[in-house]
Amino acid sequence: MHRSSHALSRRHWLLAAGATAAHITLPAWAQASSQVSATWPDIEQAARGQTVHFNAWAGSERINAYLQWAVAELKASHGVTLVHVKVSDAADVVKRVRAEKTAGRGAGQGTVDLIWINGENFAAMKREGLLGAPFAQDLPHFRYVDTVGKPTTLSDFSIPTDGLEAPWGMAQLTFFADEKRLPRPPQSMAELLDLARRQPGRVTYPRLPDFHGTTFVKQALLETAPDPAALGRPYTPEAFATQTAPLWRFLDSLHPLLWRNGRQFPQNAAAIRQMMADGELLMALTFNPNEAANEIAARRLSPTVQSWQFKKGSIGNTHFVAIPYNAPARAGAQVVANFLLSPQAQARKADIAHWGDPTVLDVGRLPPAERALFQTAAQPGQVRVTAPALPEPHASWVEPLEQAWTRRFV
Repeated sequence: MHRSSHALSRRHWLLAAGATAAHITLPAWAQASSQVSATWPDIEQAARGQTVHFNAWAGSERINAYLQWAVAELKASHGVTLVHVKVSDAADVVKRVRAEKTAGRGAGQGTVDLIWINGENFAAMKREGLLGAPFAQDLPHFRYVDTVGKPTTLSDFSIPTDGLEAPWGMAQLTFFADEKRLPRPPQSMAELLDLARRQPGRVTYPRLPDFHGTTFVKQALLETAPDPAALGRPYTPEAFATQTAPLWRFLDSLHPLLWRNGRQFPQNAAAIRQMMADGELLMALTFNPNEAANEIAARRLSPTVQSWQFKKGSIGNTHFVAIPYNAPARAGAQVVANFLLSPQAQARKADIAHWGDPTVLDVGRLPPAERALFQTAAQPGQVRVTAPALPEPHASWVEPLEQAWTRRFV
């Protein structure tokens, strides 16, 4: 899930001893979080026997199976009963919590203990006071999160998380194709346009507001905007008009060269993946850098499929878990969030045999035994050279962008 579905994510260190050795001065919040909260044993005790209703996207058998593994682990180790409340869109959960607040359902009177979230949904919950007190930096395993190399673990679609959500996994726009059909994949949106000119009808992207489609358009926006820094600030009509003008010119050039001349768009990335596998399209896209490797391992894609990210960078984010203001099992929700950050849980999640979702941890700073959990051999289809992760535009840009795209192209 990266919306928003593709997160997060979004998006922590070995603390005082290591930082001192490196002669680094930590910011105040990091110094405070460098010591495990004295109340953590009390939180674990309060969590024992609680039932945590985790509202999470259920559109993947692998993810659902991973969460069932977590159910068993949490019950055995902490006496917490985790219930996966399966949802198709986190926005529906946000609406429910909003309705509960309107109805005056206060602390402990809600129906959601933990939610898988990022992007616009986090922005809405933060803005409307639908989240509880900051908790993320008090989680014992937070000290291993890579806040330096993965800054989106502290900023969700350019909005500071302020400890209101705990990072869970990483996502980055990634493309994949059979190298027999596409030996030299495009390394930018400009090169993708050149490819479409050479082979018209063989490239496309999902129809917005599918989040993969929105991400494709945001990538094009980042590459064409006169002032990309403006995208990290809240939306204004004036900034939108200025920054998107080159984007519309780019898409107007690209669309006639797309599958079905850009008059139709596939509904989602899964459809594009199948069309690529069938040879109808040259390339597909995903927000999980390990998706092609997963599909190859499941024998749904050829082992000659390769994954790549644009050389100068592609949009990346973090997906998170958050606790609503009126969660009945707040202690249990914190224990679950901490477990999901543990090296054991993060390593299993990163393993393509189970999920293949990249970790938020700085593996290099883990103790040797935990570091070894992540040492798996490279698999066919995995990204060979990771490109820089470009920050998402501010969450307030998403809806205007989708609306403008729909007006122009649907």
